[in-house]
Amino acid sequence: MKDIEKINKILKALSHPDRLKIVIGLYHDECNVSNCQKKMQIPQSTVSQHLRVIKEAGIAISKRKGNEVCYQVVNKFVIDLIKLIEE
Repeated sequence: MKDIEKINKILKALSHPDRLKIVIGLYHDECNVSNCQKKMQIPQSTVSQHLRVIKEAGIAISKRKGNEVCYQVVNKFVIDLIKLIEE
């Protein structure tokens, strides 16, 4: 049952179109909030909120590179899902 709850949290996070676009973008090219904001053309605060939800769902991790924080998709279920979407 625990796996169902984790999958449900992931699917809820991905149900927002902007979050799904961010996750697909991060899968192809890890980046920081500023780069995501430029690519998405939405306010930086909105991108930060979406990234928080994405991290809390266990979809991506953040890692510090100098002064910036980069995000990377690490969840295998989500990676497999993106591959299916892109077929």
